[in-house]
Amino acid sequence: MRHLRYIGPAALLISALIFSGCEQVEPNRAATSAPAEATAKTGKISVTTSSEEARKEFLAGRDLSEKLRLTDSIAHYDKAISLDPNFALAELNRAQVSPTAKEFFDHLKKAVALSDKASDGERMLIQAAEAGANANPTKQKEILDKLVAAYPNDERAHFTLGGYHFGQQEFPQAITHYKHATELAPDYSTAFNILGYAYRQNGDYSDAENAFKKYIELIPNDPNPYDSYAELLLKMGRFDEAITQYNKALAIDSNFLNSHFGIAAALAYQGKTSEAQAELQKMTQKARTDGERRTALFGQTVVALDSGKFDLALAEVEKQYALGQKSNDAAAMTGDLQLKGNILLAAGKFDDARSAYEQALKTTTDSSLSQQIKDNAARFHHFNLARVAVAKKDLATAKTETETFRKGAEAAKNANQLKQAHELAGRIALEEKNYDVAIAELAQANQQNPDVLYLLGQAYQGKGDAAKAKDSFTKAAKFNSLPQLNYALVRSKAEKALAT
Repeated sequence: MRHLRYIGPAALLISALIFSGCEQVEPNRAATSAPAEATAKTGKISVTTSSEEARKEFLAGRDLSEKLRLTDSIAHYDKAISLDPNFALAELNRAQVSPTAKEFFDHLKKAVALSDKASDGERMLIQAAEAGANANPTKQKEILDKLVAAYPNDERAHFTLGGYHFGQQEFPQAITHYKHATELAPDYSTAFNILGYAYRQNGDYSDAENAFKKYIELIPNDPNPYDSYAELLLKMGRFDEAITQYNKALAIDSNFLNSHFGIAAALAYQGKTSEAQAELQKMTQKARTDGERRTALFGQTVVALDSGKFDLALAEVEKQYALGQKSNDAAAMTGDLQLKGNILLAAGKFDDARSAYEQALKTTTDSSLSQQIKDNAARFHHFNLARVAVAKKDLATAKTETETFRKGAEAAKNANQLKQAHELAGRIALEEKNYDVAIAELAQANQQNPDVLYLLGQAYQGKGDAAKAKDSFTKAAKFNSLPQLNYALVRSKAEKALAT
């Protein structure tokens, strides 16, 4: 989920935005044959509700959420739920547009509790979302494979499975399902959007640009197509053109705050730190929810780090933590403490970093979050402890913690955490100046993490391979993402490495 930075990469935002259901209604829940009949006629996942008005509100909310106007969609989902308190799919979709982690889990819990009142397809969507929230990708994949097998002609089923593959960085598989969704429903605009992102992540900028232009063509009066195209231009280093597209999105909808976030990134990468901060301040002033306020504060944190101001960055994290405290949002507070620990670690305050990580774990352990989430947090704590040990040059402890983390990730069949285990092994080998091992390990780590790319550059440099070192440093220095911690911490170091 996008709110839980400690669980996984930013790509999980895509996995969280699972929009589901087709244009049908089952007014009689007792008629168990209705889902089968609907499937036979259309091959689509049905929308199960006892209220036609609730259905209309759900579809209005879904339309907005699929256009990434998440805050605008909330009122429609809430209305649908008030009209039909047993509307399981509405609870699921409401969870996925929630501005805070606490709301996400509250609505997901309700969706799970109501799933026996839903159709088979809806139930699988809910079960898959629950598995993802509980950091169980193996179970999530099994459910989504069954979903697509049962509803092969449902574009949203393919879109959802594509989202799983995207989150696992299996971009060719994601592209296959997104393309199939566009073939099943040529006017299904959101599939072209995420197809563009999948092409971009796969390094195919030409096809990405074509997908985003098709997205613009389908819904030219909505802000997100221009915002998405701008993000591609940002990635390509075409910063002024990106800002132009972001401003087009804001001209259509001044409350489309994602575009302020993107403009801030483009300005920061141009060295215009004060202008980037001013752009994020606009975002703060317009924010309608704690989720939007949190995003603006996170942007300020990253811009501060990008300019080397660790104390300012930590002050911004404290503001985020205060938002979580206000609503007793354990998941959000855990993420904030994880963020704090990462900044302290980068600042060389190793013991303070460890304390923040331990507080993060305690916050989750003492919460009402599921046992699976608590188990995942306990497993991930070994990753944090290994990072601290590497930073302190205590390689014996680092190796012990890395092995514990690796075994846990293998037992959980968590592919993303296995990539992180390879990252740890690469860091240890780099400290030992065992460059061949470092390269082999880091090559199996997350290639969408600019920190890993920078470490690869160091390994190649240590080995004396200047060409490959330059290639890795270039990828790290020119990563050009939306504001993210790992990029802010290595961008200037990678630029300096290139200069030498």
